[in-house]
Amino acid sequence: MARKRKGNPVHGWINFDKPYGMSSTQAVGKLRWLYSAQKAGHAGTLDPLATGILPVALGEATKTVPFLVEAKKRYICEIIWGEHRDTLDAEGQIIARSDIRPSARQISAVLPDFIGDISQIPPKYSAIKIDGKRAYDLARAGLDPKMKPRGVTVDDIELLEANEKSARLDVRCGKGTYIRSLARDIAAALGTYGYIGALRRTQVGPFSLKGAFTLDSLEEMVHMSGAKDALLGLSTALDDIPVHAVSADEQHLLRQGRAITLFPTFAKTLKAQARPRQIGDLDASRYVLAQIDGEPIALCEARAGQLSPKRVFQL
Repeated sequence: MARKRKGNPVHGWINFDKPYGMSSTQAVGKLRWLYSAQKAGHAGTLDPLATGILPVALGEATKTVPFLVEAKKRYICEIIWGEHRDTLDAEGQIIARSDIRPSARQISAVLPDFIGDISQIPPKYSAIKIDGKRAYDLARAGLDPKMKPRGVTVDDIELLEANEKSARLDVRCGKGTYIRSLARDIAAALGTYGYIGALRRTQVGPFSLKGAFTLDSLEEMVHMSGAKDALLGLSTALDDIPVHAVSADEQHLLRQGRAITLFPTFAKTLKAQARPRQIGDLDASRYVLAQIDGEPIALCEARAGQLSPKRVFQL
């Protein structure tokens, strides 16, 4: 007999506004405890010193986490000029200084060089694994992990404010972009040093500060027995995936892990709309969300005139 999972069968996403000083893992643990959820996960790690949007998935929504990890992100960051710190943020030790302070005109002039497909070297104090160990663990042990350059995409950078001490930027980027590295490299292009003094993530895919919940607001909602009002549907992370309405009989087949037949016209439409989409090692370009009466049934792959269930939701 299968062991009964502890907790409540709570399913959905929480648009969480993570506070300063809390790690992403701590945030997930706190929200799972608040909801007494059976399982939980998050999309897109935020450093403890960063605040802002951390989408947290509860229950069956955790099956959609990989689709949100790929989503575009947006940050407001503050670069402090004149110091190079080993962690590239305010927590680190100062290892070099510069008296050069760039002007707003100089900053604006170099920003286009960091927009588009660029290469950056991740911080040594990051969660990237090197020979099976986290880079930050190696760095904290006094070692010097060799960080390899990696390609990332920065869609846009806007200078919001600049003074002699610092600059505030609005950055739109793709997955894997390190804002700390971006700040270091922008400072280097200006002939000085710089580190992240403050970082706030304002958007992850469909999740933004509008409608986000702080920890205090969620705790109050739990106290007032209204915590479920903060839950978003598990398909929130699948907002750009085609949807196919199925019948009751087709729903039964999908829940059994069996494929269903697609109408030729719908199959042709899906094929025409398919776009390249790689999620890790998974080719999700032909993925379709099967629903009945608006309720998600399964994530399926459309191929050879059939929908084959790949992730079935147990709701």
